[in-house]
Amino acid sequence: MDFQTYKEKTELLKKMAHHYYVLDDPITSDDEYDRLYFELVAYEKDNPNHIDSTSPTQRVGDKIKENFEKITHIERMWSLDDVFNFDELNAWKNRINKYDTNITFMCDAKFDGASLNLTYDKGVLISAATRGDGNTGESILENAKMINSIPLSIPYLDKIEIRGEVIINKYDFEKINKERMQNNESIFANPRNAASGSLRQLDSKITKKRKLKFIPWGFGYFDIDENSFFNRLNMIKKFGFIDTKLSTKCNNLDEVEAFYNKLISIRHTYDIMLDGMVVRLDSLNLQNSLGYTAKNPRFAVAYKFPPIEKQTKILDISFSVGRSGVITPVAELEPINIEGASVSRATLYNFEEIEKKDIRINDNVLIIRSGDVIPKIIKPIKELRNGNEIKISKPSFCPICNSELLVENILIKCQNLQCKARVKNSIIHFCSKKAMNMMGLGDKIIDFLFEEKIINNILDIYKITREMLENKEGWKEKKIQNVLDSIQSSKNIELWRFINALGIEHIGENASKKLVELFGFRIFDISYDELIAVDGIGSESAKSLTIFMETNKELINELLKIIQPTIEKNNGILNGEIVVITGTLSISRDEMAKRLENLGANISSSISKKTTMLIAGINAGSKLDKARELGIRILNEYELNILINHN
Repeated sequence: MDFQTYKEKTELLKKMAHHYYVLDDPITSDDEYDRLYFELVAYEKDNPNHIDSTSPTQRVGDKIKENFEKITHIERMWSLDDVFNFDELNAWKNRINKYDTNITFMCDAKFDGASLNLTYDKGVLISAATRGDGNTGESILENAKMINSIPLSIPYLDKIEIRGEVIINKYDFEKINKERMQNNESIFANPRNAASGSLRQLDSKITKKRKLKFIPWGFGYFDIDENSFFNRLNMIKKFGFIDTKLSTKCNNLDEVEAFYNKLISIRHTYDIMLDGMVVRLDSLNLQNSLGYTAKNPRFAVAYKFPPIEKQTKILDISFSVGRSGVITPVAELEPINIEGASVSRATLYNFEEIEKKDIRINDNVLIIRSGDVIPKIIKPIKELRNGNEIKISKPSFCPICNSELLVENILIKCQNLQCKARVKNSIIHFCSKKAMNMMGLGDKIIDFLFEEKIINNILDIYKITREMLENKEGWKEKKIQNVLDSIQSSKNIELWRFINALGIEHIGENASKKLVELFGFRIFDISYDELIAVDGIGSESAKSLTIFMETNKELINELLKIIQPTIEKNNGILNGEIVVITGTLSISRDEMAKRLENLGANISSSISKKTTMLIAGINAGSKLDKARELGIRILNEYELNILINHN
């Protein structure tokens, strides 16, 4: 074979692959495809300098990564606000009508999978990244190349970000779970989890075996003179991507509702899980005018499908132990399939819920599950009772460590800090981002350290040495150093983080900051009466904190000696101010909140009569209107800087 023949046969193989994986319309037999595929592989092996990087033969996945690098999206990936019925959809439309009444909508089926951002330049796929936090995701280019419905090249030469959903169809999902069960591996809860887990494999060959598909639903950076979102997306689909034909333009909400009902009618028979419909303004100019809130675009919503309601039977009740020791009753159900997911458990939240609904073992019950929401028991079907139902009793002893439980009204708690379930979850929380911020100690690392008995409690984290990790399978120098550096960086951390990291029931991040500001290190010996006098600290929070401090006094003192947390001083410019932040600023909301807290302000998420100041960025919405109504002091970022610098 000469080079020209190689090029021609490569184009033919691309065409065959496109018809098979994208159009679902094969133009050749599997044998013929395989014959041509291996013919090209043989040529490429003898002529490595002639290899076409966009050939289907280059979807190999030989490289195994140690971890995923971070990559910043050119344009941010936003999550959508949800609406659940026509009235909520209409309310969203009415808010838009304040800006413009001449609007058209673009509606698109919402697939339940994992979002992916592809970047092409000069027609070649150069990067692929998960959504991440919206600004920065994980670079998974090698894995994306394993998905046959993602073209390695497109007939568009300028730079472009193409966004879509990576999915597994229902049949392949069931097949994967059967194989995992046969191999004694944990099964995926639903197709979305399977798609997400398959996409983030360090070994790309595993991704390749999972039969993932990529369905485009939008774009980020795309510099072209076309104002219609619908037209732009159709242009992208013609670049060689799957077109499900489940999108349309609508002139009014009646047409939107009709298309929504059409999608509902096919949701159970369609081979990919659908969990709703995306409704967005078709005009990109109007989209840009409306802008964004802190989390969501104002010009688009996810119109969610009604939850699916099914009947099953409660076979038994088990109890799970949370990181703070709270015991949660869980209904063990007769397995039932809902939207491709086998449901065999449902949380009952607490015993008040059980008593209020009069739920019993052996009851036939109605359960609902909507999208990725945890299955929930709506009610027992009392008409089907036959006398074999058993009332559910509160446990007296911990199901894990068998120690006596503390019962307080609704909550039932295990107080034993050596309880295995509690300790492990406590360590995971202790190391998390909002707590001690040990970035090198994620859930899987902690699972490993715990199972290997390297750590048995929080204190053991600070006893980890290099020698303990060396020669462990999968532990290379970089990974070991990351763990050791993370542990070291947690020392001298802010005191509020340390309080939050302890996982005290009812005491979260905001309460931790407030208590440290008021009491400093006295918080460890604070009385119930002092706490109950603090605005915003109720009796449950005060009781929980004082009991926790007394019960765990020895452990806390040991940790304080090692960590030596600090209290950030503030210059008091904003002492006593209750501040709400809204709109888009030059820095992130979190950064602005931290800056204001360092100046003494208390940050609130909502406007109330107690609010004393609103910091309003670009595209400030309803919070700005409410602040004006209440006569609250309003500052833009420029005015805030003047205030700070003047003081």
